[in-house]
Amino acid sequence: MTQNQIIIKKSDIINALIIGEAAAWLMWLIGKNLISENSIIVSLDAYLNYLPIVFPLLCVAGLYGAFLISRFIPIIHQIGKFVLVGGLNFLIDMGVLNFLVFYTGISAGLEQSFFKGIAFLVAVINSYFWNKFWTFKRKTKEKVGKEFFQFIVVSFIGLFINLGIDYILVNQITPLADLPLRTWAQFSAMLAAIAALFWNFIGYKFIVFDKK
Repeated sequence: MTQNQIIIKKSDIINALIIGEAAAWLMWLIGKNLISENSIIVSLDAYLNYLPIVFPLLCVAGLYGAFLISRFIPIIHQIGKFVLVGGLNFLIDMGVLNFLVFYTGISAGLEQSFFKGIAFLVAVINSYFWNKFWTFKRKTKEKVGKEFFQFIVVSFIGLFINLGIDYILVNQITPLADLPLRTWAQFSAMLAAIAALFWNFIGYKFIVFDKK
């Protein structure tokens, strides 16, 4: 793909809007739960209802910015898509964990790590389809079994990175600033998910969806 061929398509805008809308509602859910036990951030409650309107537009603007930069650095258009998909995966991860933690009241121990594993696997399923058909555009049906196996291996390495960091933060480190345990569990999950995100991009691009 040459620089002149890198253009933002209508389908890209639609996908960015879909991702942004889904992400907005997940942030709304997470925000409502966190605000319920953190009076210090209760002032943010009034802004949550604007997310479904504002955030999809921000996603489109961010993607458009990435495509402008890609005229000079071609890979940025792919990174822009991956960041949007990764952001949605991150929020799915956080949203599922948030629901399980607040629904059960379990915020530490092996049970919390089990919840984290469930949340991560749900996000991985979403990740496969978005990255295959949109980010890396691998629509071929050739060697699908091998591709899926590689995806699972890379994703499980990311899972171990995710769970390992999350377990250490939740169970070995005292919550910063005396945060409530359930809030600390969310913060720890966020850091763990970000670390796994870096690994996943490298693995998906150069191992799973490598067009060579």
